[in-house]
Amino acid sequence: MGLALPIASVVPRLVAGLIISALIGWLAYQRRSLSRSGVLGAVITGTLIFGFGGLAAGLLLIAFFTSSSLLSHYKANSAPKRSAAEQFDKGGQRDLGQALANGGAAAGLAVLAWLMQDHPALAGALYAAMVGALATVNADTWATELGVLSAAPPRLITRLSRRVPPGTSGGITLLGSSAALGGAAFIAIAYVIFTLVEQALAGESRTPSARWAVVVGATVAGLAGALFDSLLGATVQAMYYSDRRGKETEKAFERDGTPNRLIRGWPWLTNDWVNFLASLFGAATSALIFSIL
Repeated sequence: MGLALPIASVVPRLVAGLIISALIGWLAYQRRSLSRSGVLGAVITGTLIFGFGGLAAGLLLIAFFTSSSLLSHYKANSAPKRSAAEQFDKGGQRDLGQALANGGAAAGLAVLAWLMQDHPALAGALYAAMVGALATVNADTWATELGVLSAAPPRLITRLSRRVPPGTSGGITLLGSSAALGGAAFIAIAYVIFTLVEQALAGESRTPSARWAVVVGATVAGLAGALFDSLLGATVQAMYYSDRRGKETEKAFERDGTPNRLIRGWPWLTNDWVNFLASLFGAATSALIFSIL
């Protein structure tokens, strides 16, 4: 994890994080990966994660954002993705809510890990939780973007015998689950590479056992968090029925403002909240595994 630094020494990292995240946010806005409010969310989470989590944590956030943005554009005009997009609450451009839902937990955990730096065991668990949160949102994004392209129809996670349309909240496929595992492992492997670079630059070392405890925790937690996301989507996430389009959707309103009928779930539990809660679940799982190992 990052160096134990006084607040005055963190200020330069916060400034650097602000500049880097603003630049990346602007580039993402130009590529239509982020909306204007999404840029603000990227700046907030990027500044906090880079400033309090250190170089490795900041690079992990960039790895998540870059890979997820590339996959969002991958076969974006294919029939499966266009069909699934009709059911999603929001489009391909991430807004403030989505940015905070994906990076908010990791940002908060980075701050907490820094605050607990005088308690190495707790700080280590919190840092592992941060990595687990990023692994979860990356796993979920990979599962969504690639799983929808599966030739085999999705099955509802709470009732595997039931087939559902691609893009249905709570629907899982073998391709999507494999992508989730790959997305979690991607963050775990990136963590190893980035921490080695960070430690080499700082002239410090970290025991291999501690590093691999985070790797195992993040990989398992990322997959578990993505599946938890699907479980919430199949049970308590707000889902509506569009009489106009004759299908289920996450959208409470049509583009012209016509309200859709709530058919299940809690009205407040949008996809953004599901993503945030899933990242917390992944974070807790990662911290638990780290503490055990």
